Amino acid sequence: MEKLLDFLNKLDENNVHYRLNKVRDSIMVEVAIPGERWEIEFFTNGNVEVEKFISQGIILDESALNDLDI
Repeated sequence: MEKLLDFLNKLDENNVHYRLNKVRDSIMVEVAIPGERWEIEFFTNGNVEVEKFISQGIILDESALNDLDI
């Protein structure tokens, strides 16, 4: 819990917007900054997992919506 609170305090101090979710046995912090999206999961056993998604800077038109499998 201390790692999570320390991290959230750093985000707050730097005015970085985030969203919290409960995922599996963890609290996920979702952070979006220009060109990047981060998913940081804090588990009850103290482990932390980070997944980072980086934009290639390519802007697509609406036809790209057809690529979603929905």
